[in-house]
Amino acid sequence: MAETLILETQIEIKPPPPPFFLENIQEQTVVLSFFKSCHRRRRQGDTWLISIFLILPIIAFLVTMFLNDCWRKSHGDCVVKPLGRFSFQPLSENPFLGPSASTLGEVGALRRTFFIEHRQNWRFFAFQCLHAGLIHLVINLGSVVFVGIHLEREFGPLMVGIIYLLSSFSGTLMAALFVQNKPAVGSSGPLYGLLGAALSELVWNWRMYIDKFTALASLFLVCMINLALGLLPYVDNFSSLGGFIAGILLGSVLLCSSQIEQNPQNNGKGALFEHSENKSFTKLRLKQKLDMSILRTLTLALFCVICTGCLVALLRGIDMNDYCNWCRYIDCVPTKRWSCEDRVISCETMVSKAELTLTCLSNGKFKVFPYTNISRPRVNDICSEICGY
Repeated sequence: MAETLILETQIEIKPPPPPFFLENIQEQTVVLSFFKSCHRRRRQGDTWLISIFLILPIIAFLVTMFLNDCWRKSHGDCVVKPLGRFSFQPLSENPFLGPSASTLGEVGALRRTFFIEHRQNWRFFAFQCLHAGLIHLVINLGSVVFVGIHLEREFGPLMVGIIYLLSSFSGTLMAALFVQNKPAVGSSGPLYGLLGAALSELVWNWRMYIDKFTALASLFLVCMINLALGLLPYVDNFSSLGGFIAGILLGSVLLCSSQIEQNPQNNGKGALFEHSENKSFTKLRLKQKLDMSILRTLTLALFCVICTGCLVALLRGIDMNDYCNWCRYIDCVPTKRWSCEDRVISCETMVSKAELTLTCLSNGKFKVFPYTNISRPRVNDICSEICGY
């Protein structure tokens, strides 16, 4: 009886390795799905810098509302009265649920008479941390979280910190050239710097992203919302414009990267062809690195030229509104309640028994108060409200 010998051989077949840019994709954590990148591995937990940039404006806003003390200075004519000292000025005076114009000026809002004539240079730094009100604070910081977490996890706190601070500086320079004799805050400058950097990075690294158009539409929506806020009183849109320009330039310098994919190690061709392809690939990479270095250098030089020009114009006391009459409409939309022109506002004060009457000399409107103990800054606030900002 013949025995049949059966030999069993086990052959282990390994699947081909995935492309280099999909390696360890399971370990990636995506915060904002439409910013999903298929090339870079996201950092884990690197958002401490954005947290600091959120805490500082909140502290500044609480200090501003504490000093505002609407309940005492406005004799209880406040919004959300249960908050007491932290209650807000009437919406007719501040549409953002915030402090009065005099309080904003006291804590560091930018104003031509304070900054240019009296040389109160400390406002250059305070201006960047202030918000016009609670609505402005929530929308602005929400936008910073929306964009900043993505950038910090992708590129680290160092890059984001440089872009944030330099954009804030550039935005303040731009705002100081156009500021009028109305208090203005510029916390949107660094936000627009982050938006500009994110837009620049998205364009330069276009092929590295999956949901490109969703990301582009989201950035555009955030820009439009915050731009609309800047058309209302107290929020400066020129700081946003300066920060946005700085963000685009700095994003091109710090965030753009090569989009050439890694050359496959073995494509099934002979050694001669493989050597030729590797040589061509190396030349292409060297050429692109050289081009990117030249581009970064030129972009950085342009940023330095713009900042230097703005700084020289500011030191010489140049008012850009004298050279651009229509530029004021970037920062304001004229309505019945406020004007975009920089005009002198004055009111006539009349005290009769226990009443005080303020009459605007430009339009004849008046307001009667059942008390007379009103401070001079508060009189100026009410006068601006009656006359239309």
